[in-house]
Amino acid sequence: MKRLILTRHAKSSWDDPLTPDHDRPLNDRGKAAAADLGQWLASRGHVPDEVLCSDALRTRKTFSGIAPALPGTPLLELKPALYHAGPDVMMAVLRHAMAETVMMIGHNPGIAEFAARLVAHPPANPEFARYPTGATLVVEFDVKDWGQVTFGSGVTVDFVVPSEIVA
Repeated sequence: MKRLILTRHAKSSWDDPLTPDHDRPLNDRGKAAAADLGQWLASRGHVPDEVLCSDALRTRKTFSGIAPALPGTPLLELKPALYHAGPDVMMAVLRHAMAETVMMIGHNPGIAEFAARLVAHPPANPEFARYPTGATLVVEFDVKDWGQVTFGSGVTVDFVVPSEIVA
């Protein structure tokens, strides 16, 4: 059994219009949401051993906000290919994962489509299709190796958006 924690980066700042997209930081709401997500993940036992993260600043800072709440230190791998990746690229990156529980942190619109294509049955949450900032899907696959994962084979375990987390 393999478990994927699929997270869209937390809310980023648009304060400086001259900042390149790749270098946009989190805003205050995003920082708080990332910390809340870390607490939520830890409280539910959704703890990654390996993190595949876009190399954009906002995805890295999302993980930096989540990490303090997690027991242990997962292996963090920055993956430039995940920056604005579509579902096929995301799947290709995932298929090279090594750990039992993997977290992937990326961007819309690709991550929303990837999530929708992964699961056999989407969560009932109306926010799932939109996959807003900080949205996190936990999905399991009955496979021995990440290379065996196919679209439509995932079983939804959990789904949350930061605004639903009660601190």
